[in-house]
Amino acid sequence: MKPSINSKLSIIGVALDLAAGTPGVSLGPAAIRYAGVTERLENIGYDVADKGDIVAVKPVSPISEGTNLKNLDEVARVNTELCKRVSDTMAEGRFPLVLGGDHSVAIGTIAGVLQHYKKLGVIWFDAHGDINSEATSPSGNIHGMPVAVSLGIGHDKLTSIGGVENKIDSKNIVLIGCRDLDTGERKVLKELGITVFTMHEIDLYGMPEVMKRAIEIASNGTDGIHVSFDMDSMDPVFVQGTGTRVPGGLTYRESHFALEMIALTEKVVSAEFVEVNPIIDNNNETAKSAVALIGSLMGEWLI
Repeated sequence: MKPSINSKLSIIGVALDLAAGTPGVSLGPAAIRYAGVTERLENIGYDVADKGDIVAVKPVSPISEGTNLKNLDEVARVNTELCKRVSDTMAEGRFPLVLGGDHSVAIGTIAGVLQHYKKLGVIWFDAHGDINSEATSPSGNIHGMPVAVSLGIGHDKLTSIGGVENKIDSKNIVLIGCRDLDTGERKVLKELGITVFTMHEIDLYGMPEVMKRAIEIASNGTDGIHVSFDMDSMDPVFVQGTGTRVPGGLTYRESHFALEMIALTEKVVSAEFVEVNPIIDNNNETAKSAVALIGSLMGEWLI
C-alpha cells in the first residue's frame, strides 16, 4: 500500500481484551496512538482520520449459558459494530487500519472488508493458529478462533457477523510465524489444506522466499489482500508487551521485510495490528514497534 493508490486512511481502535487470557490489550489502541501512529502515517503522505475506539464492556459473568466461550455476547457485539465501521469506512473510499485489542477483532475486520471484496486473500502473522472452535479450544478464549470464524467455522453468534455467506476461502489464506499450535488446530489446518509457514520454513527457505509464496497464495484469484499482524508473531526479545509470548519468533527485520514485500504488491486493501499490551511492556516499546511496522506496510521507504 502507498498513498498514491489511496491516500485516505481511517484508524479504527478496538479496546477489547475480553477474548484474551491476559488483560491489558484493550489499552493497545491508546498505546499505539501515543507511540505516534497518526504522525507516522501523515509523514508518509496519508490523510488520516481517527475514528476513535469501539469500547467493550465487561459482562458480569464471562460465560454465557450453553457455551464454554468466554464473553461471547460482548465479543460478538463489538465485532458486529467493527464490521459495520470497516464496511462504512470502505464505502467512503478510505483504507481501514484497525488497531487492537485482542486478535478476535479480526472477525469484525474481515467481515467488514468482505462486504466490498468478495474474494479476499489473507496473510496472517501469528505465533498461533487462531483456528480453534468451541469444540477444540482448550481455553474458551475467542482470540484463538478468528481464522476459524472467518472461514465459517464456529459459534453462530460469531460466524453470522457480516453474513454467513461472506467468508474467506481456505486456499487464499496463509499463516506465517506459527510455532504453537493446539492438537485440534493441526488437524483442522491439515484437513482444510491451509498453507502454514512455521518458523521451521522461515529458517529453511528464508523470509524472501516465504513471502513470495505467501503473496502468490493470497493473490491467486482474489480482489485484494488483508494483512492481520499479531505482535506475538515476533520473538519476545523484540516485543515484550504482548500477552501470549512464544520464544523463537520473527526478528524485527524479518517482520519489516515481510510487510515491505506485501506493500510492493500494491494489493493491500485493509490491515490490523493487534495484541499490544502496554501493561506488561517496557517503555511502550512494543507499541513503537507496531507503529514502525505499520509504516513498512503502508509504503514508508528510507529513500
